[in-house]
Amino acid sequence: MTTENPAPLDPVQPRTIIGRMPKYAAGKPPREVPGLSAFKLSSNENPLPPIPEVMDAIRAQLEINRYPDPLSTKLRNALSEFLSVPADDIVTGAGSLGALTQILATFAGQGDDGVQDEVVFAWRSFEAYPIVVETAGALPVQVPLLADGRHDLDAMAAAVNENTSVILLCTPNNPTGPALRTGEVEAFIAKVPSNVLIVIDEAYQEFVRDPQAVNGIDTYRRHPNVMVLRTFSKAHSLANLRVGYSVSHPEVTNHIRVVATPFAVSSVAEDAAVASLAHFDKVVERVQKVVDERTRVVAGLRELGWQIPDADGNFVWLQLGANTAEFAELASEQALAVRAFGNEGIRVSIGEVEANTRFLEICRNYPKAPTLS
Repeated sequence: MTTENPAPLDPVQPRTIIGRMPKYAAGKPPREVPGLSAFKLSSNENPLPPIPEVMDAIRAQLEINRYPDPLSTKLRNALSEFLSVPADDIVTGAGSLGALTQILATFAGQGDDGVQDEVVFAWRSFEAYPIVVETAGALPVQVPLLADGRHDLDAMAAAVNENTSVILLCTPNNPTGPALRTGEVEAFIAKVPSNVLIVIDEAYQEFVRDPQAVNGIDTYRRHPNVMVLRTFSKAHSLANLRVGYSVSHPEVTNHIRVVATPFAVSSVAEDAAVASLAHFDKVVERVQKVVDERTRVVAGLRELGWQIPDADGNFVWLQLGANTAEFAELASEQALAVRAFGNEGIRVSIGEVEANTRFLEICRNYPKAPTLS
């Protein structure tokens, strides 16, 4: 009896777009250096833990053998009262990125006629934008930032065409830092067709102190094609629990619910978020500590002659160009993990006081301070 070798099978292949998509790079942990405490300043995490009431709520959640409420009813009701918006206008998701993925799955992709929708956003901006846009089957349209790290809203408006379905506005912009202002956003909205969805991504909204900064909730109330993304990851110190949400009018929200991921927000995350909202005054106190440190870091950098964009989030941006990798290595040698973006620059999260002071000292001794030209 003879046996023949079976013909080799063709390997399973992903969608062709997968090979062309950028890869998301999470912030790396710090290097351990003898004699130095290591600090991770590479992921825009809140260095402070959740408030005690949140930890109590997490410990009290025992029904982890049960599926969570797929509509996150308790959280949506709490947010409804907190934001003064209808609960039906809120859709929860696994962080603001999960909420954004649901939005793009609903409003951006490839139509039955084979034409791709286009999604316009500033660049550089949140690293996941091109990934989730292309995953949805849509075409990312990246509009370069201005020299000061701000959105070029005139150029973004000019990029809108008959195929544009969604526009993403990241404010404060990650990784550069400036927040959009109300007047410029209103002028931008006036230039955009009313059938284009404008998403205001406010992951860092609680850290903003500019009185002219846009407030997404106020803007959504005025415009039916505007929606807001927010998260509990940053200000509320709940990054690990993955709870975010979008706010939009019913004609938008009703469609998102069709594709929203079931059970995306666990009951542990929901109870933690509800507890955090119930004691928001304590959250504000902790956020202000981060803002105070941000103010110290920004002032310190500028006193040293560093030219940096306005910092309205919980991070600062160093436009280091070709010196990016060198600076990141210097920080690593001092047990600080920072986030390098190619040959563009470094994003440094505001961390513990000791970490921030060490970062400023590195900048003091670094001879190649960037300009914004």
